[in-house]
Amino acid sequence: MSQTVSAADALSIDTAVVTEILLGFIRDEVGKVGFDRVVLGLSGGIDSALVAALAARALGPEQVVPVIMPYRSSSPESEADARTVASQLGLMDPLVVDISPQVDAYFDRFPDADRGRRGNKMARERMSVLYDLSWAHRALVIGTSNKTELLLGYGTIHGDMAHALNPLGDLYKTQVFAMARALELPRRVVEKPPSADLWEGQSDEQELGFQYAVVDMLLYHMVDERRTRDELRALGFDDEFIDLVGRRLRDNQYKRRLPLIAKLSARTIDRDFRYPRDWGR
Repeated sequence: MSQTVSAADALSIDTAVVTEILLGFIRDEVGKVGFDRVVLGLSGGIDSALVAALAARALGPEQVVPVIMPYRSSSPESEADARTVASQLGLMDPLVVDISPQVDAYFDRFPDADRGRRGNKMARERMSVLYDLSWAHRALVIGTSNKTELLLGYGTIHGDMAHALNPLGDLYKTQVFAMARALELPRRVVEKPPSADLWEGQSDEQELGFQYAVVDMLLYHMVDERRTRDELRALGFDDEFIDLVGRRLRDNQYKRRLPLIAKLSARTIDRDFRYPRDWGR
């Protein structure tokens, strides 16, 4: 029991310190590549709301371009929540881009496509819109995927997992909730069930098959503490759950790295040639 409490303590964070670190991260990473502004998909969910709040504090509300990208089966409440977040943060009126026409036109060719395939297409369509608007507004795309999602592979390559910088990638979902409460984001956004809003009624936890609070504890012990199976059992996790989460960690490693380049020379991109100092700076 004491070890479980210890894990809970480890997942607790000093939100004031984390806020300052992330504000500096956003300012530095945006500024050093010559940009002043970011663009993000504002879904009405807690992750995008937190990123919008951090970006607004780091760069100024006028330097954050919020975009709402509903599909015809999206929940109307999601758009209302996104607008509430934008208003509270003093952002510009969100740009609204309905992705239904382009998604439906594509799947007219593949009417038998299942819900998962359609959901992946929606996620990639939204990111395509953000990168177009990135050009139009000279703004970097800022990501909203948290550590739990990245570890479990709960995201779409070149969809919601695409971005130029990501302030949430080292925060577990339970820590995202803590940050959102500390920054006093709208109560409804903080308390509603997390959802990617790919179809009406979709719930992240239902789709994953477990609660974030539980899987975050296991992930912390598995990833951060590198505990053995016997140690995980002693902490109260059963073998089936350990196997399920461990398999997802391994199987989704390919989503967490840049595309592999076959090494042929002494200076291979992203291995030996990675930083500005490589250009003589």
